[in-house]
Amino acid sequence: MSDKDRLIEHEYDGIQEYDNPMPRWWVIAFWATIVFSVAYALNLGGIGTGPGRIAEYETDMAAWRAAYPQETPVLSAEALLAVAAEPTSVAAGQAVYEVNCVACHAADGGGGIGPNLTDAFWIHGGAITDLYVVITEGVLAKGMPPWGRTLAAEDVAAVTSYVWSLYGTTPAAPKDPEGDPVER
Repeated sequence: MSDKDRLIEHEYDGIQEYDNPMPRWWVIAFWATIVFSVAYALNLGGIGTGPGRIAEYETDMAAWRAAYPQETPVLSAEALLAVAAEPTSVAAGQAVYEVNCVACHAADGGGGIGPNLTDAFWIHGGAITDLYVVITEGVLAKGMPPWGRTLAAEDVAAVTSYVWSLYGTTPAAPKDPEGDPVER
């Protein structure tokens, strides 16, 4: 092939260009990449080893969920009421409450940013197990953090017992009732 055969008829400012095609190995690698990417996107089994990337991801996620269960281990109402009956647990719960909960619920439980904890109106149920679940899992939509991730299980039970003991007390500046009335 002579140089004249490779010249393109196009001319600009008196300059003509050569038609230099890509090397064949480069073109083959380009098309092979396209074919592989389509097969990879479709997650076809048999390409590489294993069942495919999506199946491997689901298997890994199932193993992680089994190793780190996210469900809150709810103590029974009897166990929580037994903790609430112990003055030492209530005192320990008060100490944890004063460190973590006072900013939103006030020192006397009368409410501030958070709801009043001393009245008979409860937003998420009034049973002691409901209270335990709310403290453990939190209510992110309302701004309540999940304390079960930060506090030890015995501290969560102690705070539950302390908040349970606040019912019927008279705070200095109680927040208006929120939620549904609950009888104990």
